Amino acid sequence: MLELKNIEVIYSDVILVLKGTSLEVPEGKIVALLGANGAGKTTTLKAISGILRTELGEVTDGTIEFEGERLDRLDPEEVVRRGIVQVMEGQRLFEHLTVEENLIVGAYLRKDTQGIREDLTKVYDYFPILAPLKRSVSGYISGGERQMVVMGRAMMALPKIMLLDEPSMGLSPLLVKEIFKLIRQINEQEGVGILLVEQNARIGLALSTHGYVMESGRIVLDGPSEKLMENEDVKEFYLGLSEMGKRKSYRDVKHYKRRKRWLA
Repeated sequence: MLELKNIEVIYSDVILVLKGTSLEVPEGKIVALLGANGAGKTTTLKAISGILRTELGEVTDGTIEFEGERLDRLDPEEVVRRGIVQVMEGQRLFEHLTVEENLIVGAYLRKDTQGIREDLTKVYDYFPILAPLKRSVSGYISGGERQMVVMGRAMMALPKIMLLDEPSMGLSPLLVKEIFKLIRQINEQEGVGILLVEQNARIGLALSTHGYVMESGRIVLDGPSEKLMENEDVKEFYLGLSEMGKRKSYRDVKHYKRRKRWLA
């Protein structure tokens, strides 16, 4: 459904960030993109959504295709019209607007008033905690509530694929569990495909069917999530476990072996 083919991204005409990145998100599936800070994960999402150009970034090589159509030449608004919506990290809201006003902003490209009302009700069904807060100013709600609002706002755009950037950031373990339960429900009940960037590798791989590991702007490892969970490099670097089950610090871990086909 969504395919990146050998993408190269440069910022400000000089800073090379992505170096031949390729990945796929099949229809209705959850795919995890893992990597350390600065690996290029967020840049990958911004390249897909078209936001990259607002930050002096540019796709200089390769292609991004969705349902057979190239996206890398489209403006962000046109990417949303095609059914791809990014939920950026940090629970970014229009803080002066109410919760419900923020949700309705997600439907700004839609003209079906009745459909918008029905989908607003659906969002409250998925996130019942937001219903009593709909008149509350968004700048005063909690981090978990903010994360639910940004996900609900994305749903209002009727996405075929959601690009989720660090949905667990800044949340308590209990809230993280709840957010990922909701992500699974949205995927299964609405058929929305998800490309998930997540620092919590354990929960990201548990949620997804396929995973990619990114290092310095390149995909260095990929395969079914269950197999990645058992890969010794992934276990050491992201899950913090050595072969003997002992925790190791990141600085003790060797570099990944370059992308292999043992997962086939």
